[in-house]
Amino acid sequence: MDVYDAVQERRSIRAYQDKQVPREKLEKILEAAILAPSARNLEPWHFIVVTDSEKRKILSKGRYAKFVAEAPVVVVACGDKKASPDWYAIDVALAVENMILTAIGEGLSTCCVGSFNEAEVKTQVKVPENFEVLLLLTIGYSLEKLNLENKILNLIRTRKTLSEVVSEETFGTPMAPKTVADI
Repeated sequence: MDVYDAVQERRSIRAYQDKQVPREKLEKILEAAILAPSARNLEPWHFIVVTDSEKRKILSKGRYAKFVAEAPVVVVACGDKKASPDWYAIDVALAVENMILTAIGEGLSTCCVGSFNEAEVKTQVKVPENFEVLLLLTIGYSLEKLNLENKILNLIRTRKTLSEVVSEETFGTPMAPKTVADI
């Protein structure tokens, strides 16, 4: 799968099949994470793979995270605040995006979850003090639900255009796509 195709296909999936993720696919996804760039090549990340159902239930206690319990894999993405105080969050985000795109290429679905109690997560998976839990990443096979409401919402949701979110040279000067007539 082309990378741009993976970007277009990516969705935040909150319902998963009761089907394990093959170890080879999981390792490939994690390898993609450590290939991400990081400031000064410090690689201030650590990822904890959680497959135990009881631990996943504990991780799913966030207000908007109930679905975490049903994902076969939850990756706890942590950043080392001490090793890279200014850049750890950005570096971890880059690594997680590599995981997401690789998962899509492997036929898997993901969702970044920010709804969790950090102290509880740190205790559950024994995260050292110098690390911050930045997000949980669910990974698994999407459960296609015949939900008319969601299908209708997906049809009417739109993305902003380039001219709405991209400026050229200065903020507020929209970047307009060039046409052949403009050349």
